[in-house]
Amino acid sequence: MLRIGNIELPNKWILAPMAGVCDLPFRLLCHEAGAGMTCMEMISAKAIYYRNKATDEMMVIDPSEGIVSLQLFGSDPEIMAAMAAKIEERPFSVLDINMGCPVPKVVNNGEGSALMKDPKLAGAIIKAVSSAISKPVTVKIRKGFDETCVNAVEIAKIAENAGAAAVAVHARTRQQYYSGAADWDVIRQVKESVSIPVIGNGDVDSYESACAMMDQTGCDAVMIGRAAQGNPWIFSELCAKSEEKKWEKPSKEEVAKTVMRHAGMLIDLKGEYIGSREMRKHAAWYTKGYPGSSHLRGKMNEVESLEDMQRIMDDFACG
Repeated sequence: MLRIGNIELPNKWILAPMAGVCDLPFRLLCHEAGAGMTCMEMISAKAIYYRNKATDEMMVIDPSEGIVSLQLFGSDPEIMAAMAAKIEERPFSVLDINMGCPVPKVVNNGEGSALMKDPKLAGAIIKAVSSAISKPVTVKIRKGFDETCVNAVEIAKIAENAGAAAVAVHARTRQQYYSGAADWDVIRQVKESVSIPVIGNGDVDSYESACAMMDQTGCDAVMIGRAAQGNPWIFSELCAKSEEKKWEKPSKEEVAKTVMRHAGMLIDLKGEYIGSREMRKHAAWYTKGYPGSSHLRGKMNEVESLEDMQRIMDDFACG
């Protein structure tokens, strides 16, 4: 088991926060598959401050989701702390501070992974937020900003001293985005430098690679990102194999059924116009690697309703 502050996770397998992916329907599917904790899409503290309606909708959590981490981003310690306190009564278990997002519009505002370049400000934000709420505060960082600024160990120590209950390390620099091999050794270095739990992230796509990361780094838990896209079953694989139970990949029929359930939840949550269009990328991920998947993707890009998706999934399941 893994404890983050006063929260005990049922296992060490965590869904990483991914913008445009980790909405309520996807988190629910990953939780049902066995994820010990799911992380939400990152939420802008300033957007909460300005009462942005879309942001409020992004923070909806279902009571059946299990342990959920809400990820907040921003660069102003006072606003971050005030907004954390404002939303604390919402039903999330852990509040995570994003210091790893590589997207230019975030970085150019001095937020996300840009904070890796300003350890003093990073520490001030973590201390302000952890002092403002009673729920555990965690921090997601990267190896560093670029190869001239590899400072994950420094930031992790600052996070611990500022009150963080755990730190997640994506073992790539901001400059790398998601390319190249993840440097797991930096996770080992962070683990050896702090006493709070360390969550490893980067290049884990199976039980075997999850075990390899834990063996090589000593990390306390593993965070799964892109390998979970269209594949919530990675968590059932991790859970089954860690308990030495038999596990089988889902059949095409099960994949099709899950796609339709996912699509239905998205449309219920966001309406048919937005939900059906957002489902296009998910459906492409679900069916990737199957014969004719490129042809399927072309059809999916034209989906405008639940009925359209049903026809495509019927063909997929029977093909």
